[in-house]
Amino acid sequence: MLESKRRAMIFLLLAFILAAVAGYLVFDKVRSLNSELGGMTKIYVAAGDIPSRTLITKNQLKTMEIPNRYVTKSNITNINELTGKVLVVPASNDDILTKNMLKPVSNLREENDRLVAMYRSDKIQFDQVVEALDRVDIIVSTEEEGKKKTELFMKDVPVAWAQGSGKDFAGAALEVRSEYAPKLIHMQNFATHIRILKANVGKDDIPVVKENKPTEQSKNPEQKTNTQEAKKNNAVNSQETKKNENANTKDKKENEKQKQSKNTGKEKSDKK
Repeated sequence: MLESKRRAMIFLLLAFILAAVAGYLVFDKVRSLNSELGGMTKIYVAAGDIPSRTLITKNQLKTMEIPNRYVTKSNITNINELTGKVLVVPASNDDILTKNMLKPVSNLREENDRLVAMYRSDKIQFDQVVEALDRVDIIVSTEEEGKKKTELFMKDVPVAWAQGSGKDFAGAALEVRSEYAPKLIHMQNFATHIRILKANVGKDDIPVVKENKPTEQSKNPEQKTNTQEAKKNNAVNSQETKKNENANTKDKKENEKQKQSKNTGKEKSDKK
């Protein structure tokens, strides 16, 4: 009995040692796999059915953790990347959303409007850097039958979006009616030169510079002095005429008084 118990204890001890070694080997293998896979990253997936060409909302999204090793540039890890976007294809529950499935929501104000992209080139010139919601005027120069002509082609055209800013500005998309889009594209292809002018500056923002137009008197100083002397002479003459009028009125009053005094003397003598 003692010998059988001893053998059983030896087997149990060996089994425990082997189990410990196997557990350590498994743990080490899992740890090495985790180190190869890296940590876990949250990506966005569909929380339900999302139809195509509809604005994505937060309640249609949820997160899923995957190893860093399997995270690619197309995976969406920031919810801001989904703001104002629509899906090109419909998505079902738990479908992983990728960047190539997304498209910006249309910025067009009306259904019948179209976007025509205008990029800087030797033919197309932007006088100023424009931004979204700006308005521009389009000036075109054409040549027909040897006659060159420059005219205003379109006025107050809204800018839907601009590519680049400052020195990196490359061009902009202009929103036009569907019937005008072919005309604008025709000018873009065949016009001699196109200039795009920024037009959405308020009246209060425009500094108004009043030019002092030179008068005839300022152009000729001699005439100016002559006119001043003439004004002085007219003033002197008017004063003299006023004095003469006052003197005449005084003489008339004195004559009337003398006549009245003579008439009263004759009446008195007649009564006597």
